[in-house]
Amino acid sequence: MPLLHKFAGVVVVCAVVLGLILPGARRDDGGDAAEAGRAGAASEAKPVDAEHAARPGAGATAVPAPGGASGAPSASGTAPMRAAAPAAAAAKANELGQVPVLMYHRILAEAEQSLDRSTKELYDELTRLAKGGYTPITATELASGRIDVPAGRHPVVLTFDDSTPGHFALDAHGRPKADTAVGIIQRVAQENPGFRATATFYLNKDMFGLKAAEASTALQWLRQHGYDLGNHTSSHPNLGGLSAAEVRKEIGGLEDEVVKLTGAHTGTLAYPFGVAPEKEEWAREERGRYAFQGMFLAGWRPAPSPFGEDFDRWAIPRVRSEGKIKENDCEKYCSTAWLEYLDRHPQERYTSDGDPGTVTIPRGLQDSLAPQYRGYARVY
Repeated sequence: MPLLHKFAGVVVVCAVVLGLILPGARRDDGGDAAEAGRAGAASEAKPVDAEHAARPGAGATAVPAPGGASGAPSASGTAPMRAAAPAAAAAKANELGQVPVLMYHRILAEAEQSLDRSTKELYDELTRLAKGGYTPITATELASGRIDVPAGRHPVVLTFDDSTPGHFALDAHGRPKADTAVGIIQRVAQENPGFRATATFYLNKDMFGLKAAEASTALQWLRQHGYDLGNHTSSHPNLGGLSAAEVRKEIGGLEDEVVKLTGAHTGTLAYPFGVAPEKEEWAREERGRYAFQGMFLAGWRPAPSPFGEDFDRWAIPRVRSEGKIKENDCEKYCSTAWLEYLDRHPQERYTSDGDPGTVTIPRGLQDSLAPQYRGYARVY
């Protein structure tokens, strides 16, 4: 096995161990893995425009709020929460539930190494999500609290690390090649109404194996068709061993390239190997160069709702896409196992009320709602 993947394996095993001991991690009586997270976010009545807020100096620490025309808070403090809309109650909405953030690496005709997924495996998993009532949103939308999916459906975030050739390429007619991740996402969306064609691509300097002019065309196509671009550093180093200047060079260098090719900034950062630098603020923002709405780890559990007290948008967990294999505890902690768990425990899954401007929750969960979202809350 290549050294890179051996190191990645060590890191994710450590992540599993930490996931079992960090505050908030819990299991049900049957021993199934359940939700976990850390507290974060603060309040703001005005919804955040994720693209503009991500621009350097535009307020990377601006606070997420539910997005939508009906999003003005009705009350604050300890005032009673309003009753949920009948349709939201009928959909059994729970907008404090968990959101799977799936982590993919290379997409190939046949998987060759650890972390690879075959084109068939990707198609099958996306089809399973579509038929299970999931609607993709972007990493930036999750981090900034802008979740807009139909009532009764569940948000899911699809993330692809390292900008490898199997993620995206255009054919001679300017369409996504069918055997790439984007081609497969587009196909599943066409076959399953309600499954939105979107994902977040965490980029390194070698963007899909394309030359600069081709990379610019590719990135522009992705942005124009509703896909999300994220920062994964220039050369994919372990940021934990770098100085402040080195961390900023890695992150800023990639950001400079994206801006040069697209004229726009990325919205979020995913740490290579899931490892944060010595000081989080080195990665979070460098004024005039980059500023993120959220930062993502390597895994191995679904993300808490952005409206919950245990959500930390600077350390959002992801789940590796994989079957229930023994490697790295995938029997319990990879995507197949987690999706099965959420199917068995639907009350723990984020279910939308269909209104991006409100946060609907079952009565009894009020104490889990972050206080700054109380004015947006609806209960039933």
